Amino acid sequence: MKAVIQRVKSAELKVDEKLISKIGRGLVVYFCVEKDDAEGLILYFSNKIANLRIFSDAFGKMNLSVKDVGGEILLISQFTLAGDASHGFRPSFTTAETPERANKIYLLLASELNKTAPTKTGVFGADMQILQENYGPVTIILEKKEK
Repeated sequence: MKAVIQRVKSAELKVDEKLISKIGRGLVVYFCVEKDDAEGLILYFSNKIANLRIFSDAFGKMNLSVKDVGGEILLISQFTLAGDASHGFRPSFTTAETPERANKIYLLLASELNKTAPTKTGVFGADMQILQENYGPVTIILEKKEK
């Protein structure tokens, strides 16, 4: 599994010009499931994302999590994070999980995240338009395989 986590002041997600999700201060998380990723990783990812201390405290140190600041999470499925561009110029997505299983895991992660911070989602498999105001910018890449 892979996630790209960005600290934002706000974000909104549209499909076919229709507003689907909108958040204020919080995190935009682009999430990818790869073949053979264990569902058990969901707990690891939800714990890391919810507790990642990337918001500033009163002294300007990144010491607070999204839940500490009362922030929200926008979780977006993005199979292109599985893209391999090491050969040629067209990325290969052979490591991406099947849509059915990937969507199941994506929804499970959204449910787990929602237990700690209000979590909104995109539309799995849709062509989405995302407008976000990054804050910092702060971008963290989180990747883990079950051992």
